[in-house]
Amino acid sequence: MNKASDIEQDDDIDLRELFIRLGRGLGQMIGLGLLGLVIFVLGNIFITWRQPVVTTCRVVFTFSGLERGEYPDHSKFSADDLRAPNIIAEVLKEQGLDTNDNFQSRIRAAIDVEGVMPDTPQKARDTLRPGDSSAYIPDEYIVMLTLPRHFPLNNQQRESLLNGIINVYRENFWRTYAALPQSFGNAFATLHNADLSDYEAILSEDMQNIVSYLNQKVEDTTAQEGNTSRRDTQSRTFRSPTTNLSFGDLLTQVRLFQQIKLNGILGLIYLNGLSRDRAAAMAKMDYRLQILDDQSDKAEEEEKMVHDLLTEAQKRAQSYVLGIRSETVQPRADVPVIDRGLIDSLVANDSYNFLVRQALDIGYKARELQAERDDLLERKKHMQSFLQGKTVDQSSLIAEAEKSLAELEPAYQQLIADIRKTNADFVRQQFADAIRPVSEIKTEGTVKPLAVSGAIGFALGLATGMGFSLLGIYLGARSKANPA
Repeated sequence: MNKASDIEQDDDIDLRELFIRLGRGLGQMIGLGLLGLVIFVLGNIFITWRQPVVTTCRVVFTFSGLERGEYPDHSKFSADDLRAPNIIAEVLKEQGLDTNDNFQSRIRAAIDVEGVMPDTPQKARDTLRPGDSSAYIPDEYIVMLTLPRHFPLNNQQRESLLNGIINVYRENFWRTYAALPQSFGNAFATLHNADLSDYEAILSEDMQNIVSYLNQKVEDTTAQEGNTSRRDTQSRTFRSPTTNLSFGDLLTQVRLFQQIKLNGILGLIYLNGLSRDRAAAMAKMDYRLQILDDQSDKAEEEEKMVHDLLTEAQKRAQSYVLGIRSETVQPRADVPVIDRGLIDSLVANDSYNFLVRQALDIGYKARELQAERDDLLERKKHMQSFLQGKTVDQSSLIAEAEKSLAELEPAYQQLIADIRKTNADFVRQQFADAIRPVSEIKTEGTVKPLAVSGAIGFALGLATGMGFSLLGIYLGARSKANPA
């Protein structure tokens, strides 16, 4: 009976004894905790001092064509363009930093752009574009600037540098794919103090370029009838809030400007062969004709070469097809899924398609040069007829033409201003969010990692002290017998 009660006493846990031991070891628990805190903090400082500092930002691209890996002008898109050398150089110059080649190379090598892939990119893409088997192009990227801790840039400068890179890339995108070129609509500035024959040639070409640009805008905003996305709907119904004009309205205004104001003045110059120096005008035409002849000869040689290559490609394509048929009829036990003949055939077809496109481009260029040459030759013959005929005083006609051109310039500048304002409103709507950061630019701090390391070290030291105390081990003091 006594033996059973002793066993029950041994199995019971004496909580009072445990609290006494923890109380006696409170000092060593705190001491070991502080020791662990110091060790872990110093270890963190030693490790992180050798590690680089990362500054990050998330950027989203939302312009049309990105899903196909293209910029708005159908050129190939690459997220690596964010760290292009010209962008790095421009940002360093703007922020007053070192601009030597070595420093630029180190900054560029420290920038990394990683695409953010969704958990199920194929499923998400098939929802938007069913049956599309092309490579998935992410629209969100993480831009990281990774520099050594001792690099001569503080955290604020690193964040400012990364922000500047994104801003400069966005500005370049706007200038390249959205804003009108600086030379657009500068015909009168170019023709300052020029001869009247130059007005006839340059103003005609300038108006052709303006009409071509507006036609392209009208086609772009009315294309893709099968696409019902919100952006396309906005572009088809776009009207500038500044000018209250659409691109179709502007095209109509340009045509009226040509018919009512421009054609009369240019007709006066052409029909009367007006020029302050007809001999000098003829010399300029001869020089331009020589340039066009050289370009036409070169285009004809290129066209002949491409046609010869096309003929050769057609012969090779037929031989490849025969080769494939001969290989497929032979019994082979180890026939691969794609044999060499099929690969050669694919390469030949791709080369043939490339040559067809080249032939079309070169042929169009040759016809365009020939048309310009014929037009210039007709103008030269017309001017030459006035040189060979009876000399007539044309001072009054020249004065009338100059007065008409002076009155024409304000109307021309107003028309260009309307086009620029309308295009600016359209660009603001179409590309406002084309490139935008979606997170704050952050740099890895040092205080939080130190605090976490210190807390872990203190907790481990405290736990070690508690363990020693519960075992009756007291560091730095002689253990005393427990009272009975």
